Amino acid sequence: MSEVFEGYERQYCELSANLSKKCTAAAALGGEQKKQKVSDIRAGLENAEDLIRKMDLEARSLQPNVKTMLLAKLREYKSDLNNLKSEVKRIASGNINPDARDQLLESGMADALTASTNQRSRLMMTTERLNQSSDRIRDSRRTMLETEELGVSILQDLHSQRQALLHANNTLHGVDDNIGKSKRILTAMSRRMNRNKWIIGIIIAVLIITIAAVLYFKRVK
Repeated sequence: MSEVFEGYERQYCELSANLSKKCTAAAALGGEQKKQKVSDIRAGLENAEDLIRKMDLEARSLQPNVKTMLLAKLREYKSDLNNLKSEVKRIASGNINPDARDQLLESGMADALTASTNQRSRLMMTTERLNQSSDRIRDSRRTMLETEELGVSILQDLHSQRQALLHANNTLHGVDDNIGKSKRILTAMSRRMNRNKWIIGIIIAVLIITIAAVLYFKRVK
């Protein structure tokens, strides 16, 4: 969830609770004190409306799944604000004698405050559930990011292993080429050795024949 929205939300909840207390206090006042208190409450209502507008703008700038959740919260806050406005109208229009004001407090005003309290309780419960859902979404997102990081790490390891295997394959090809060259050299050396053996054999045979011929001619003489 947006931290900006949460900041506006905390401000609104605190302001709403404060305005509710002021409405209760204003209902027991009269004359100028009452007018001053009502004026103070109306200024607070304007601040509350400004906070709701800011929350609305922030919610609509977010992703669709988060926006839907936050707009559901906003509907509860707007309903709560409308209840506060209705209470203020009743208090402002109640320019009657003390007995009538006491009767109003005991009947309609008490019911309105009870309804507003129940509304705020439901609102806080809904907010708590939505916050829990937001926490679950954040946990899921964190798990997804961790899984993604693990996948990237595995891919990097596989890439490193592939590079190592390619290097080993190239090394084996190089060794195979060297072995082939060595084999060809050894074969050539073997051929030269055989040729040299034949040459030496022929030379020895010629020498033996020559010596035999010399000895033969000496005996004949």
